[in-house]
Amino acid sequence: MEAALTILALLLVAFVALGVYATVKAVGAAKRGVDRTITQARRTVEDTTLRAKSFGQVGVAGELAELRLSLRTSMRATQDALHAGVAEDASLAESVDLFRRLSAHGLELDGELKRLEREPDRATVAGLLPKLRERTQRITHSAESLRWAARDRARQFADDDLDALNAQIDIEAGALRHWSGDEPSAQTSGAGASTAAAGRGPGTDWPEPEAPADPSAGSSTADDAWSGPAREESPQAITAPDPRLRTTYPWQKSTRPETTN
Repeated sequence: MEAALTILALLLVAFVALGVYATVKAVGAAKRGVDRTITQARRTVEDTTLRAKSFGQVGVAGELAELRLSLRTSMRATQDALHAGVAEDASLAESVDLFRRLSAHGLELDGELKRLEREPDRATVAGLLPKLRERTQRITHSAESLRWAARDRARQFADDDLDALNAQIDIEAGALRHWSGDEPSAQTSGAGASTAAAGRGPGTDWPEPEAPADPSAGSSTADDAWSGPAREESPQAITAPDPRLRTTYPWQKSTRPETTN
């Protein structure tokens, strides 16, 4: 009894622990989903604001907004391309590591550009714009190089796979059309078999045998040519037996002579 209670207690504790673990995992997943949604919403709002500033403002503020927008757009596109490609091509793992190092420089530059947007000394910010523009171009160029290299690699793999598939399809199509080359010979063999079964060679039209003058000679040659070796003899005339030659037996009655009046 005590053993059964101990087992039930252990099972109850295990179920409670499993429920707590599942609850913590579910809460964590929900929290990560909410954080991801909030981050995406914040990013969308910020990108929309930067796009509006780049088109609506001129001078230093518009230039800074344009640099930030180009930097963020290029880095996000490269990140999406590499993460999508590494799931199918493991050789892109090194490219992902390089992009992480590049992202550190990109985040640092984006933070600096964001701080300069609130800088009241526009003259100093205007003096820093050439260097900031050069850094932005270097980072975006590196990001675009990684992105286009990954896309070219994926496209090359797709082209190679398509070429191999086309070659296999051509081979299969040739195999399916192979019957057309053997069709005349097959028809000829079929015709030869049918004519041979009828007793004639293929493509030969034998004339009908002429009736010979001598019936016996004609019948022998014709029968030997078209009949088999087991030829039946012609029927003979039926001859009535001679009653005088018939054997008489003691138990038979004698034939009475016919009387004439």
